[in-house]
Amino acid sequence: MAQDLKQYFASKREQATEVLMDLIRIPSTAGKEGPVAEYLHDNMKPFCDEIGYIEVTEAIKNDPDYATPVKGLTYGDRPNVRAAMKGSGGGKSLIFNTHMDVVPPSSTHERPFDPYLEDGKIYGRGACDAKGQLVTLWLVMQAIRDLELGLGGDVIGHMVIEEENGGNGTIAMARTGERADASINLEPSNFKIFPQIRGAVWFDATVYGQAGHSGSGGTVSALLKALRAIELFTAYHDVALAESRGKFPLFDQFPNPAPLTIGQLHAGDWPAQAPQKATFSGVLGILPDRTKEDVMAHLRQIVRDCGDEWLAENFEIEFTYRHDASVIEPDHPLVLALQDACRQTGPEGEVTAMTASSDAWWYNNQLGIPTAWFGPGDLAYAHSNNEHIIVDDILTASEVLLRFIQGWCK
Repeated sequence: MAQDLKQYFASKREQATEVLMDLIRIPSTAGKEGPVAEYLHDNMKPFCDEIGYIEVTEAIKNDPDYATPVKGLTYGDRPNVRAAMKGSGGGKSLIFNTHMDVVPPSSTHERPFDPYLEDGKIYGRGACDAKGQLVTLWLVMQAIRDLELGLGGDVIGHMVIEEENGGNGTIAMARTGERADASINLEPSNFKIFPQIRGAVWFDATVYGQAGHSGSGGTVSALLKALRAIELFTAYHDVALAESRGKFPLFDQFPNPAPLTIGQLHAGDWPAQAPQKATFSGVLGILPDRTKEDVMAHLRQIVRDCGDEWLAENFEIEFTYRHDASVIEPDHPLVLALQDACRQTGPEGEVTAMTASSDAWWYNNQLGIPTAWFGPGDLAYAHSNNEHIIVDDILTASEVLLRFIQGWCK
């Protein structure tokens, strides 16, 4: 059987390459995922037992978890796609989740949507994050049909919009209430298994000052007040990290598993004028001992109680992306079975923690479905000008997952 599976997936190399290149050619940044959904729906339909669109409507904006880091998005022509291979009954079920959207390329990224194959690697925006994951799911579903596995449990695929800007597509899938005995969040992991995934909040903060000439009295620099707020956030991060130590061994191996990143800071209109307004935006990672509600309340409170009356009264913050951490134990049956499938195939299947956030928490925390992150590709190349994935890694991951399914869904 081992050789048979390797030969089967090796025979799919040309197809995997072609499908991935087709998907990369579709510039599916947030708001433009519709053509990818149509491509997957139409081309997976011949071998899936069930496939259909799950509409995402304007009503999603009323969901308390709706994320808004990208403004002005509209809904109605960008559905999620749900696919399933039906079991005969009696076996455990499985949901795969992965996403159709990609982050925008940088201004220096050459050929982001013109993929090319070089030395066994496919280059282009979304190659590993997450269109290579879509191809992996495609191959797994196709193999269930081609190899007539006769599973007892259902294998379901959720292919969603807007993962990169907060998970709004997965919110829509979660609100359908579909459940399974386990879920795998298909994201690039380089064959590591992540049962513990940190959360995050993204924020947009605004500080107001009192504008005026640099030589006059009575001015208040909004920029300097914003820098003070950033100092407060940094101190909060340091305390939160110190308090987490010893609680979560998988995270303890990292020097900073939940960093504070200030990605944008804007202020002022003229060098010789105290700025009236300053804005800064960033992300703060969340470890499992705190919830997103805790963190949002604490960040507001530390500014309110900082002793700077001006800053306290002239500070606003909006949280545009809010994810809790997702945690299952390293010896959970899902993890052990996935690791065993890795070792049967070739990869070691190291079990560790993920220091980025993902959509896993909706399945694990809100739906009660044990969830782990796994997939081909290296996250170090995601979102970069050098984004790529090794075609053979897609084939290997497909084999790992099919072996897992044979045991889990039998």
